[in-house]
Amino acid sequence: MKPKLAFCNIFPNTNKLVEFAHDYGFSGIDWSFDMNQLPETPAEESSWANDMSILSPLEIRFHCPFYQVDLGHNDPREAEIAKTLFRKIIRLVSKAGGKYLTIHIGLGHNSTEPLSWDGTTNNLRDIVQFGAQHRVRICLENLAWGWTSKPNLFEKLIRRSGAAVTFDIGHAHASESVRSQQYLIEDFITPHDGNVLNAHIYHTELSGQGHLPPERLEDIEGRLDLLQNVGCEWWVIEVKEPEGLLQTKQLIDSYLAKLTSDDPDSDKEDLIPKIAAGR
Repeated sequence: MKPKLAFCNIFPNTNKLVEFAHDYGFSGIDWSFDMNQLPETPAEESSWANDMSILSPLEIRFHCPFYQVDLGHNDPREAEIAKTLFRKIIRLVSKAGGKYLTIHIGLGHNSTEPLSWDGTTNNLRDIVQFGAQHRVRICLENLAWGWTSKPNLFEKLIRRSGAAVTFDIGHAHASESVRSQQYLIEDFITPHDGNVLNAHIYHTELSGQGHLPPERLEDIEGRLDLLQNVGCEWWVIEVKEPEGLLQTKQLIDSYLAKLTSDDPDSDKEDLIPKIAAGR
């Protein structure tokens, strides 16, 4: 299985994104919404959808990195604000022909104290169902802290809500549950074989430094193997700086090339036209 490699919308200009993708061999773009730049009127929504069409034929998937916007907030008013916002985003994604949307639980909070577990599971289930009505698959991403940083709780949220999985390999590496050796990185995804629809790829996340790219393939190779094993076909290099982004892509390209060279079936395929031509 050869995954599609994507990058984030690191440039504000859609034509620049297309040019960068073509220049460096990317197959798609993972579009992160900015809460401060969401279209408000029907005309603005149509204009935004037209901008998305400029990215064709690249595949586009969508992402909501919204800080302190929680479906399971203890305050019912805050929870309803979050549900309303996510419904709006789902309609936008559907209008643009998108099929996948990644969301978070607890992003931007220092603790889970402001959150309700039951409210989170119930409202997440509602949003998953609302997405299905608009043909948008809702995917929950694991974070470096909080409920989704613990494989057992992440599994419960996925199972009880019906969401799919976006596996962030850097968050998994940085999570306390892995660093303390309470869990292994693979515990985030082995219960979800066939349901891991997106991956965010970089080495690790450090406070104050953000996402750090790998320095060598060995930094991430084991985690790439896990993605291969569960059949994840969408790999987003979640590094915003072009230099680190391209450095990471070079390592991933070498990893995928090695897989192809080690696959005996690929050698057989290469021989077929030669044999047919009598060579």
